[in-house]
Amino acid sequence: MGFRTAWFGLTKDVRQMAKKKTTRKSSATKKAAPQKKVAATPKTAVRPKPKKVNVKQLDKQIVQLLNQRLGGTIEQFEGLTDRREVWFDPQAERELWEQLDAANKGPLPREVLRSIYREILSTARENVKQVRVAYLGPEFSFTHLAAIEKFGRTTDLIPVNTIASVFEEVNRGHAHYGIVPIENSTDGRIVDTLDMFTRLPLRICGEVQIAVHHNLLSRSPRSEINEIYSKPQALSQCRDWLARNMPQAKTYDVTSTSTAASLAQTKPGAGAIASHQAAVQYSLDILAESIEDNAHNVTRFAIIGDQDTKPTGKDRTALLLQIPHSPGSLTDALTAFKNNKINLTWIESFPLRGPETGYLFFLDFEGHQKDAKIKKALSALEKKAVRLEVLGSYPRSELVE
Repeated sequence: MGFRTAWFGLTKDVRQMAKKKTTRKSSATKKAAPQKKVAATPKTAVRPKPKKVNVKQLDKQIVQLLNQRLGGTIEQFEGLTDRREVWFDPQAERELWEQLDAANKGPLPREVLRSIYREILSTARENVKQVRVAYLGPEFSFTHLAAIEKFGRTTDLIPVNTIASVFEEVNRGHAHYGIVPIENSTDGRIVDTLDMFTRLPLRICGEVQIAVHHNLLSRSPRSEINEIYSKPQALSQCRDWLARNMPQAKTYDVTSTSTAASLAQTKPGAGAIASHQAAVQYSLDILAESIEDNAHNVTRFAIIGDQDTKPTGKDRTALLLQIPHSPGSLTDALTAFKNNKINLTWIESFPLRGPETGYLFFLDFEGHQKDAKIKKALSALEKKAVRLEVLGSYPRSELVE
């Protein structure tokens, strides 16, 4: 072996030995590294990932439960001895709403949850006993919205053209119940409704209170509107707003807010004062919202029929009263309420018809006619009255926004 060859062979062996040594050292370093003391870092809580909701599976469960609830409700209604309680059991309804409110922790709004259950109840009732309800129409008028609020969409709701027609439908037996406006917080009494109570022997067996918000609707730009249509009460409730904001537009009375919306749908330059629902139904733009002059504009609707309701502890009684047309007779009559500590909530008067002189009074007060103090007051009132008719005792309703 020559020197050169021996040198390179040696060099190669040295390189290989050096490489092995380096590798061993590197491996030893790697093994020793974890033994070094490192300052401990505080442990942070690791949040578990939220479980993904299987929406499709949840939908199936919800549908199954809703149908089970419907079936159970139908069984309950079929077990009632008095089928009229299917439609009017205010105490059971109040207990249901309170139960739902207590169970609902959100974010589902209270009104939405109630609307779901209202349709379940309405569908169950229709399976047990089909009920017809006459209301002051047409569809999507505020009275129609009140009828839906009380009876649900599944009910056979019958629109008629006048308040008198609602009373006639119920009186003739063509409808089981009727619903009519009786009082507005801005305009006061609804004369046509009070007048019909003097003509026909019908009773008030419930009420609905709705916050009425008026809106300016049209298919034309606001600057091009020269005519505005609505029913007289709606125009009256928006009088100041219209004077300030639409002085160039003439106002015209029509039979309902829905009729106004129908005109605005087809007539260029026409606007209507009506509800949000009417805007959707008639494909109109909402040019201005909540234009009523009174921000707390509330209409109370009476449910009329021939049914008595049981006391709930939160009731209202209405009556018609005629007293002698002489000085002090009204004051003497009203002492019956004061002496029995009864809160009188409403009193209206209108002249008697025909040649007879005097007035007929419509009174509303807290309590049920079966309450002891109400019985006592009515007995005292009857001794001073020419005519006394209790129009009904019924549960006070909550305000629907």
